[in-house]
Amino acid sequence: MSIAEMTEKKWDLIVVGGGMTGVAAAVEARRHGVEHVLLIEKAGFLGGAAGTCLINPFMPYSTTVDGKRFELSRGFFTEMRQLLRDAGGYREGAEDIHEEYLKVAFDRLVKREGIRVLFHAVLCGTEKEGETLKAVHVATKAGVLTFCGRYFIDCTGDADLAVSAGCPWHLGREDGLCQPMTLCFRIGNVDIETFRQHRDEMQRKYKEFQAAGKIKNPRENVLVFNTLVDGVLHFNTTRVVKHNPVDPFDVTEAEMTAREQMVEMADFLRENVPGFEHSQLLYSAGEIGARESRMIEGEYVLTEEDLKECVKFPDAIAAGNYDIDIHNPEGSGTSHYYFPAGTWYTVPYRALQPKGADNLLVAGRCISATHEAQASIRIMPIVTTLGQAAGTAAAIAAAHGVGVKQIDIGELRRTLTEDGAFVG
Repeated sequence: MSIAEMTEKKWDLIVVGGGMTGVAAAVEARRHGVEHVLLIEKAGFLGGAAGTCLINPFMPYSTTVDGKRFELSRGFFTEMRQLLRDAGGYREGAEDIHEEYLKVAFDRLVKREGIRVLFHAVLCGTEKEGETLKAVHVATKAGVLTFCGRYFIDCTGDADLAVSAGCPWHLGREDGLCQPMTLCFRIGNVDIETFRQHRDEMQRKYKEFQAAGKIKNPRENVLVFNTLVDGVLHFNTTRVVKHNPVDPFDVTEAEMTAREQMVEMADFLRENVPGFEHSQLLYSAGEIGARESRMIEGEYVLTEEDLKECVKFPDAIAAGNYDIDIHNPEGSGTSHYYFPAGTWYTVPYRALQPKGADNLLVAGRCISATHEAQASIRIMPIVTTLGQAAGTAAAIAAAHGVGVKQIDIGELRRTLTEDGAFVG
């Protein structure tokens, strides 16, 4: 299909953002009868933060019921894990993923499902009549292209589409500060077994160096994970505070600051921690990771109290119990609220519905939530389930010819359950 043909047709559904959330949304919509689906992604691959920001591994998405493991993130997320497992890019239990196999697995999936994908396309504007979104403008190597659609789903992570469409939003917590940005990186040629024996020593020395002013990174400890590659460790330990994740100048400065912290950490480890004597800095993520930025003002705002009370909403479309994990927006320290075993909260469909739009849904970490609630729902397993719900809802709306806020909630919940999802 030529550029002219792509831009002249009216798409049944346009999904902006090709992370796990966006892929889930596009695939589930297509499977439920949406014929012409366009998935737009700013990078050159699908997988989102797992590839652009090297986010790894999957954070916890299960609890214990009657002494047995009870998964809360299922449906498309279960299928995605199987795709990774089949490709050799997933380690069961440890939840480590190999982002290169994820990219290929998603390529194959969207081709098989008949979804049209556009890479290297950055959202730069919208067209709207009243509360109905009509089109999106994206910047590409071929110039600015315009795509018209019936329904839209914002899976950008930063609510870029909803904001461009004039929907209300807020940034971070009440004072506007967001959780810190982090640049993940990998170090290779590590003697892993020796490192494991000296892990506590590493943390002790890190704090000593930090107290002496030899380490500038404000993070309180070293956060490190295993990988699927022998001798390679994954670090999610840089911390850039008091920078706005949607201010391009702030993000530019954050990228530079984080790289200095990365080199500082690599040198510290090689010179002071057993197992790292011959280690080498391999690479950093292509983009700094943002835990939090914009959140929409939706038809319902999910709160910390909703999560702690484990509210079971009548329009629940997903569930979770990842701890309320807040990295201090101002400096050192990370706070946690852990949910008791056997409990979980739910996410209402209304939190995916931005005010001011009748054919637009938002899925991912930028749904309608407070700073505290977002700190739990932001992880990859949960946002993938939100994508599945949004795609299924869009398909139901299209089938009945109604707005996304007018669909039968019972039909949505039944469909998700039939597809293997857990809605709480």
